[in-house]
Amino acid sequence: MFDRIANLSTRHAKATLLLTTLLTVIAFGVGTQLFGKLQTGGYSDPNSDSWKATSIIHDTFKEREPQVVLIVDAMNQNINTVDGLSLEKSVANVLGVERTLSYWSANKNPAYLSKDGHAAYVFIYISSKNPSDIEKVSAQIQAKFDGVQGSVRIYATGFGIFAHSANEVTKKDLAKSESLAIPITFILLFIVFGSLIASATPLLIAGIAIGGAFFAMWLVSLLTDVSIFGLNLITGLGTGLGIDYSLLIVNRFREELHAGASVDDAVSRTVHSAGRTVFFSGLTVAVTLGSLVIFPQYFLKTFGYAAITVVISAIVGALIPLPALLKILGHKVDKYVIRKSGITPKADGRWSAVARFVMARPKRVLVATLIIITVLIWPITSVKFSQVDERTLPKSDKAFISAQVQKERFNGNFSMPIEIVAPSSADLSEQLSKLASLPNIVMVTQPKVVGEYQKAQAISSIPARTPDGEAQIEKVRSQAWPTGTLIGGVAADYTDAQNGIKTHLPIVAVWVILAVLILLFLFTGSILLPIKAIILNAISLSAMIGILTWVFIDGNLSWLVGDFTNTGTIDTSMLVLIAVTTFGLSMDYELFLLSRIKEEHDAGRNTVDSVAIGLQKSARIITAAAMLLAVVFATFLISGVTMIKMLGFGVAFAILIDATIVRALLVPALMRLFGERNWWAPKSLKRLNILNH
Repeated sequence: MFDRIANLSTRHAKATLLLTTLLTVIAFGVGTQLFGKLQTGGYSDPNSDSWKATSIIHDTFKEREPQVVLIVDAMNQNINTVDGLSLEKSVANVLGVERTLSYWSANKNPAYLSKDGHAAYVFIYISSKNPSDIEKVSAQIQAKFDGVQGSVRIYATGFGIFAHSANEVTKKDLAKSESLAIPITFILLFIVFGSLIASATPLLIAGIAIGGAFFAMWLVSLLTDVSIFGLNLITGLGTGLGIDYSLLIVNRFREELHAGASVDDAVSRTVHSAGRTVFFSGLTVAVTLGSLVIFPQYFLKTFGYAAITVVISAIVGALIPLPALLKILGHKVDKYVIRKSGITPKADGRWSAVARFVMARPKRVLVATLIIITVLIWPITSVKFSQVDERTLPKSDKAFISAQVQKERFNGNFSMPIEIVAPSSADLSEQLSKLASLPNIVMVTQPKVVGEYQKAQAISSIPARTPDGEAQIEKVRSQAWPTGTLIGGVAADYTDAQNGIKTHLPIVAVWVILAVLILLFLFTGSILLPIKAIILNAISLSAMIGILTWVFIDGNLSWLVGDFTNTGTIDTSMLVLIAVTTFGLSMDYELFLLSRIKEEHDAGRNTVDSVAIGLQKSARIITAAAMLLAVVFATFLISGVTMIKMLGFGVAFAILIDATIVRALLVPALMRLFGERNWWAPKSLKRLNILNH
């Protein structure tokens, strides 16, 4: 297969490059339609009790939670002096609003008053169920009413407002991070590649990867819901893989040219060696990140779909148009040199010296390194998990401000009740009485019967998407409810989403471990090396979680990550995403390193020399790629959305730790300790080693 690809690139280079460029432009043009289909939700488990309860409430009771909530603040005046009915009528006239309910239209229901009596609720129900339509109508309401209106101050909150704000902030932050990352990355590429022409090659692969992923995700969006946060992974991972694969391919091409090969032979050998590594590296990343589709929430599924599409596109870019470009460039790939050492590969140098230093004293280096990593892991003991809410937004955002006003001034969140749905024949009187006596339950309504079901509500003063909210739902569900009773609402939805992740996480872990073990065995022909890779990656992930806890829970390094609201928790879904992403990228670097070490070992060198020379030839690429990828993800720190900050910091930190401490210290130390046992496998399995065929 790789020989055919190389032949295609050398015989039809211009046509290949022209065709892939044209297809990429078309993919970008069509793929941008994806932006209009992106959503901000996706945290719910569609197989849960809360989801079933919500479906019954929607279908049988024809009720939904209000998508927008207005808080009308009379600013220390008597709320009854406000012409609330006139305001409510004005809100009801907004196109897309189905109905409204307020303190005034509900006969001045005291439950809809603030604790100080100076503010009151207006609940707004939007006719469309389409998330995009809900966001548009919510944005219109916020723009028209949020602010000072005569003698009152109005605050707009609710899911529709949060979704719109998160969407807008994410889009703006993405543009800002790209405007910062692109020039910095290009300068660093110029330095790393050592020449102007070569430094432009990652842009080719990144463009193909991102364009292909946009097009593929647009197709996915026609079939299922897609989260807006997938954009960050597509751009970050697409750029990162473009850097990784171009560094590997271009450096190997240069190495072959400098060894005296012709351009055609250099392309052929590069595709056969580095191209093979790219293929299996990309396959490993795709299999690892693709495991996210196992989770029931479409927020996580989106990242799985995005990862698979962007990785496949990057592999195609690295194996087809990039070799064609190198064939066209030939020796001009080194044109406009600024740093000669960047274009002349060496078999001996600083990295070789580091490897030999480590392998001369492997036990001491191993112990010292593990002590450092243990310190990094230690904060994990205080980690707590939750899910995203309005506190992920910047503190200056109107949606954030409005949500805080609601929490501070109202006794319970009437827009996010605990829903109790039961068969109409069931007697709920005893259970509802016990429910009303629970701490932090503000009010319990009497059941409403429609057809085969009855529904009651409990208003809680505890924020829904928090560990306390989860604990409260578990306590509510622990009561002896009649058969067929379902507990729903936002807090129950959050609880079920957390449980959904916990339930599916072991399946994902087994899938990833087995897939990586098989792929690495096929690549290396070793039993021990894949196991070692899994263990080292687990250590890296633990260190990453420890540092995330230290920063985003303990509140350190605020000067670096910027201002954010510390909730005392880490978003569960985002942590899963970061962990799977960094695991996949770590395997990327593992394959880069092992491929060169194995080449040297297969050439007849002993383990020490193989590791030293292999590290020398690959470590510069790995560290440069890691540094550049860290820069790409680190630009996410300028985002005002906390979860995007977390994504940027977590991935950047993890890949730097992996490319330095793990690859430069732990790998040489362990390979020295295991010696020739690194390459052992039963003879019956050795023939499956793909590098030998």
